[in-house]
Formats: sequence, structure tokens, C-alpha cells
Amino acid sequence: MILRANCKINLGLDVLRRRDDGYHELETVMVPVRGLADEVEVTRREASGVGFRAEGLAVDCDPEDNLCIKAFRLMRERYGVDGVEIRLDKRVPFGAGLGGGSSDATAVVLALDELFGLRLPEEELIACAAVLGSDTAFFVRNVPQLCTGRGEIMSPVALDLQGLWLAIVKPSEGVSTREAYAGVTPRVPAVPLSERLRRPVSEWQGLVTNDFEPTVFAAHPSVRAAKEELLAAGALYASMSGSGSAVFGLFDDPQKAAALRTPYIYPME
Repeated sequence: MILRANCKINLGLDVLRRRDDGYHELETVMVPVRGLADEVEVTRREASGVGFRAEGLAVDCDPEDNLCIKAFRLMRERYGVDGVEIRLDKRVPFGAGLGGGSSDATAVVLALDELFGLRLPEEELIACAAVLGSDTAFFVRNVPQLCTGRGEIMSPVALDLQGLWLAIVKPSEGVSTREAYAGVTPRVPAVPLSERLRRPVSEWQGLVTNDFEPTVFAAHPSVRAAKEELLAAGALYASMSGSGSAVFGLFDDPQKAAALRTPYIYPME
């Protein structure tokens, strides 16, 4: 079976505190970007184990470390599934904070659940996905969610983004999550993110912020420049997504978005 593994953007990202287990408590709203997606094909085979083939954009990791393989191993360990081929057609830029690898992993979990007739409840699928990464669980529901904890605790959030256009700009350099966290200073904002997002989109700039931006912008000036380019082009709101390096802008005029030098332009739902 073939699944579209779409990416996501983060509307605001507050790093609240460092936990005793080494993770950080976050508050962020994740929104799916259905127009930009990898293609993940999972089929059964007679031989045990897993075969893996990657196409499209080159991924800077060993195949054995790919989250698709890790997802298979997790499902084999927990539910005894075995004997599959996985083909990944990579289209979502990596090292971008768009959650492409996490989405691929969740697609494998969902495909294995279907192919082997497991019929796992949603909460169990979320628990499986959460083992694989902090934003992986989001893609089980794949609708706008307020995400807390390390990103795996989710609740619905009401957003009205219809009529807006999304433009994503991906600088050539990538940013590792480890690098982004290394320089962040946790803080608890006076007004929770969910309340700030209730204001009109035109009022979000400077109010709905990403705590990773100061560290990433200092080390990667091209990421700062990309955000400034979006605002100069007329974006109502621009921000880095996740830990970067991708930045995005929300536009009320598609012509303004089209003037940017990026292929990643999509209508918002």
C-alpha cells in the first residue's frame, strides 16, 4: 500500500523547562501541510525482515538509522509483524523542522497496522509513534493540534486559516535538533500560546514566537535572512518551523507568495 506522508509547520514553539529525563517541556501548535509530502510504499513479502529502498531527495543518514526501519523494528517487537518491503520517495526537505522523517515513520506504523490486520486503537498507534520521536505522534491524527509534553501530548485546537497561502523557504544548510536545543533558554511565557493564537493572524508577528530562533539565527544567518525575505514580501506572519532550518510565511495574497523563489507554496485549509 502507498501512503502520502505529509509534513507539518509549527505555529509558535515555547520551550518551557528542561525535564529530569533530559527532554524539554514544550508547547506548540502543529499544522499539517498536505501539499508537501513524501510517498511511502509498504508491501508484504515472503522473506522475513525488511527491505528498504530510498528515492528522491538524498537523506543524510545510514539506511539502518532511517526512521522507517526503526518503525518496522518497533512494530515487529511489539506485534510480531515481519516480512515487508519499504520504498521511500523523499520529497520533504530534511534537516528543516518540517517533520518529514517523523511523518514517514508514522506512515510505516499505519501501513503495518493495516497490512497485518492489527486494528490498533488510535491511542495505541499514538503511543507507538511517540516512541519514535517527539513530533511523530502528531501524524497519527494529522490535524491541527496543541502539542505539549515533549510534543506527544495532543489536544484539538481551533484555527481558521482558510483563504491564506503558505510559502516555505528552505535554506541550503540544515539544523540539527541537538544544535537548536543546545542554545535555548527555557521560559514560561506570561500568556499561553493557545491564547495568543486566538488573535488575528495579522497580529501574530512578535507575539507568536519560536524559542529556537535566536540560537539558530545566530549560527545560521541565511535562516534569519529567509524569514526577513518572507516578511519583506508581505507575509502576515513568518516564523521558523520547529528547530529549522525551514521558515514559512502566511500570506493573504497568493501573488505575493508567488513572487518568492520557492517551489513550496500551498493554500491553507
